[in-house]
Amino acid sequence: MPTVPPFIVAIPARYGSTRLPAKPLREIAGVPMVVRVAQRALQAGAVDVVVATDDVRIADALAGQGVKICMTRADHASGSDRLAECAALCGWADDAIVVNLQGDEPFAPAAGIREVARALAEDDAPMATLATPVAEAHELFDPHVVKLVRDARGRALYFSRAPLPWARDAFAVHRNVLPEGVPFLRHIGIYAYRAGFLHRYAGLARTPLEQAESLEQLRVLEHGHAIAVRLTPEPFPPGIDTEADLVRAEQWLRTQG
Repeated sequence: MPTVPPFIVAIPARYGSTRLPAKPLREIAGVPMVVRVAQRALQAGAVDVVVATDDVRIADALAGQGVKICMTRADHASGSDRLAECAALCGWADDAIVVNLQGDEPFAPAAGIREVARALAEDDAPMATLATPVAEAHELFDPHVVKLVRDARGRALYFSRAPLPWARDAFAVHRNVLPEGVPFLRHIGIYAYRAGFLHRYAGLARTPLEQAESLEQLRVLEHGHAIAVRLTPEPFPPGIDTEADLVRAEQWLRTQG
């Protein structure tokens, strides 16, 4: 079994959400979403689990769960920016591996959390993430599904909400079936960084492509930093962004027995 280095899981949990107000506290089968996320992090074997939040109500919901709370500002542009403040407040060593587990991923598999930490440890890139093959054509053309392409070393070349890569000849004929042999990949929004890079990330100016696509990871690429990409060893059920997602999450949980 591959060796997994010691790692910290940091969970950014912002109270305000346009599409789903008070999202971290919304319950799935009676358990607040942020509590489910923290439980997944603990199951993965993190040496520390820290929730970086801007609201005491989220901190109160996590009482007794065996995780640490880091109170952060409310005005961060992204989860990575919030974790940069968290890293400074917690005083993590520059070489510490920090996994950013999004606060709306209540069913993230422990194997995936460990894999992104291992991906970073085995690469000299300052950041790592996960991907999975795109299964259906409708996923490729869905702007809510983030796609990516990577180079021969397994590092990200680009992330986009648009179909990527564009299979020119095949799509000139039809677009309802994915052509064989094209590496279509869907991005899974879990990241690992070395804590020292989080400090650098916070100092990077927001970039045109980041703002155009509304994808924070593009800031890293646009400033010339590498992102290692590995395939996830287990599927990640969809995250929670809407009321409909909450309903689907309840239904999915019932199927798990």
